[in-house]
Amino acid sequence: MPKAITNTSPLLYLYRIGVIEWLPEIFDEILTAPAVVKELAEGQRQGYDVPCLSDYEWLQVIQPHSVPSEWLALDLGQGELETMALALEHSSWTVILDDALARRIAQAASLEVWGTLRILLEAKKQSLIPSIAPLVERLQSAGMWISNDVGQRVLALAGE
Repeated sequence: MPKAITNTSPLLYLYRIGVIEWLPEIFDEILTAPAVVKELAEGQRQGYDVPCLSDYEWLQVIQPHSVPSEWLALDLGQGELETMALALEHSSWTVILDDALARRIAQAASLEVWGTLRILLEAKKQSLIPSIAPLVERLQSAGMWISNDVGQRVLALAGE
């Protein structure tokens, strides 16, 4: 099985639709960065429904050695920056990002990029669920913006 490094939004949305436990079924190892922990802790402090990452023993929090200086001028949060820097240090691992700019930068760095929707597709492929359509709707209800075009393409990839 592959190994992954995840940013904040995939953890948040998978948690909100009740499937965060799929991650260790899909990946052998899962890392995240300290900035992701801080972002979720801040969300919890503000009263949002967010996962408490210490509840997930399968998730390892690792500080990247450094963030490429050229990334610092971009409109990215600290979570994206640290997640992508960690992915550079583990370049054979999959990086899970939803932010469009972060995804483009990670792809330009030759990283394998998945998003939350790809997790749903993989879950269906591994027979964890019979259909992703209800989960795509739940993601949207949980606050994830999914364009009609992307939603249709994902459902087509799932054969739905």
